Amino acid sequence: MSIPKTNELNKGLFPFSVFAAVLASAGLPIYMFGPKFFAESYGVSLTALATVLFILRLIDCIQDPFLGTLSSKLGNKRPRYIMFSVMILGISMVLMFGVSPRVSPLLWFFFTSIGLFTTYSFLSINFYAQGVQKAKSINGNHKKVAAWRETGGLLGVCLAASTPTLLMGQTTHPYMIFSFIFVFVAILGWYLMRNEWTEKIESSRSPTQKVFKDPILKSLIIVSFLGAAPLAVTSSLFLFFVDSVLIATEYTGVLLVIFFLSAAVASPFWAILARRYNEKLILFIAMIISILSFCFVLFLGERDVIEFSIICIISGISVGADFTLLPALFAQRVEKISTQATQAFGVWSFVTKASLAFAAIILLPILDYSGYQVGSKENSVEAIQTLTILYALVPSVLKSISLILLIRIPL
Repeated sequence: MSIPKTNELNKGLFPFSVFAAVLASAGLPIYMFGPKFFAESYGVSLTALATVLFILRLIDCIQDPFLGTLSSKLGNKRPRYIMFSVMILGISMVLMFGVSPRVSPLLWFFFTSIGLFTTYSFLSINFYAQGVQKAKSINGNHKKVAAWRETGGLLGVCLAASTPTLLMGQTTHPYMIFSFIFVFVAILGWYLMRNEWTEKIESSRSPTQKVFKDPILKSLIIVSFLGAAPLAVTSSLFLFFVDSVLIATEYTGVLLVIFFLSAAVASPFWAILARRYNEKLILFIAMIISILSFCFVLFLGERDVIEFSIICIISGISVGADFTLLPALFAQRVEKISTQATQAFGVWSFVTKASLAFAAIILLPILDYSGYQVGSKENSVEAIQTLTILYALVPSVLKSISLILLIRIPL
């Protein structure tokens, strides 16, 4: 990874990395640990949890565009709304993982998730819109902003995804400790970004529908959804795959670190390649690498930890391109057609999270129906085969469709 330059740090790019890490820690890991935690701790079925996650995404369908419109009208009140949202985000995380349910576990999961996902949406919309303004202050360099932001995000996912598993051998309450660590990091991220929110986000009268009327933006949104879906699939099933197919629970934290750290390290290099060569070509190459890496998962079995580690490295590197280049291309197009950034990223935020929701509502019930038992060492051959196919084949198919659509976008 390239070493940050002092002048870049002074331009406020380092705080962007830290705040991206906070948001990433509150997003993807919930889909990884939430279902497993509530299934193992309180006996909630995977199908019930998947249904709740899907309902939450339906709520997002309504609230994300509204949050985008609200954000564009906050003006000088925005810093206070940001601070309040960070507080709710931290409290919701502690309530989910650090406090025993005060109502039925399923309802507790639902209510704490609403707090997490609503504040996550609001903060993400403002954060990405602020990135458009930051890019303008450094000569429109969206890829540089994206590289710092997405590298920080990937490091945040890496730490959040691995911390609970690494703590399991040290304490009987790993998720509780993780939630407290998250609160500390969230406060730090807010403190470092506190001066950025005072910069005005340019407003326009363009409606949210303008995002969908632009054919290139609409195509990028579809590619983003299909491109994010493979990561959503693997994130939803990663812990189950390591536990039941590889039979290597003790390596879960290490494998997660390998995957997300590979993505984080690769992100700046993808940005450099995109500046030097054609962005579309670089993204195309990364997608090919991703498809090939997923295919090899079909041939893995018990204790194939080294082989899976290599796959984690290769697939992680390819994911770094998705996280860096797609948001940068979207931001460039948003600026070019002069649509409202907060509204546009309200749509982007929803689409990104929708991929996680659809992965949960489709895959977890299938896994449940196959007879798979969370934490059991005696799952049937059919259940293990189903898990393997879902983890390896589904991402390959989705990524292939995304690749075909990318080729047709006139970038």
